[in-house]
Amino acid sequence: MRRLSIDSSRLPVIGTLAVLAIMLVVGGVRYSNFLTLRNFGNLLINNSFLIALAVGMTFVILMGGIDLSVGAVLALSGIVVAAMLRDGFPIAIVLPIAILVGTVFGLMHGLLIHYFKIQPFIATLAGMFLARGLCFVIAPESIAINEPGFAALAGQSFALGGGFRITTAVIIALVVLAIAFYLLHYTRFGRTVYAIGGGEQSAVMMGLPVARSKVLAYVVSGTCAGLGGLLFAMFSRSGYALTGVGMELDAIAAVVVGGTLLTGGSGFVLGSLLGVLVLGLIQTIITFEGTLSSWWTKIVIGALLLVFVVLQRALARRNE
Repeated sequence: MRRLSIDSSRLPVIGTLAVLAIMLVVGGVRYSNFLTLRNFGNLLINNSFLIALAVGMTFVILMGGIDLSVGAVLALSGIVVAAMLRDGFPIAIVLPIAILVGTVFGLMHGLLIHYFKIQPFIATLAGMFLARGLCFVIAPESIAINEPGFAALAGQSFALGGGFRITTAVIIALVVLAIAFYLLHYTRFGRTVYAIGGGEQSAVMMGLPVARSKVLAYVVSGTCAGLGGLLFAMFSRSGYALTGVGMELDAIAAVVVGGTLLTGGSGFVLGSLLGVLVLGLIQTIITFEGTLSSWWTKIVIGALLLVFVVLQRALARRNE
């Protein structure tokens, strides 16, 4: 009789699914109106921008890299949206420029990391300081977004029955997720990203386009951060220089909890979505509890992240 075997690379994702299921059961038992379609829709709405950040972060972590700038780039993109709309620029120009801001930062990081051999931590840390500084140069104070067209776009929602409702921002985030899934699993670029994470020198010896793919992965991360800024502006209807402080850590946590190895070479972008949902559910449960400080969110996420890092290490030793 054949024994059921599970690919060890899928175990972290299975663990994430188990954690998600346990949280849903505990929340459903403990709180009324927790297991509702309305609550799940709100979970997606409140985390649409984090989904975009986690998708981009998945690409660089799969390569064994890191991007510490995404929170600051998100803030800069949001401020660009708010400032340009305040100054009368049409939406058709503002939206692409907001996303392009992130693309430019991603391209800068990719070039610095690959061609100048600067460590990803240092290159993206410099980008984080640059983006955050530009935020304060452009707008030291919060800018409210009152442009009617943008407000209509941000406020548009789609009821899908049973109280389940999503906004335009959620649809955009899920489309980005679907595109990322296709790129990683059905294109040469995606296969090269996995190969670089498994061993860059081996990928070079196989004749894969390592330089182009490495730069492009950071471009994807930056573009997703720029898009995340646009989605956050749609969510908050404002631009503020201190938006997204620490959000890069939330994105990294979501990716790792979602089963992507920090050392690269193994992981799934759909797992990153599960990671975002886990983080969002932690916040939701603490909100339902009512008596706990919001700082418990960080404590629980930190403990969960440690568990998954230890699990990854144990799996790595098992495969050695």
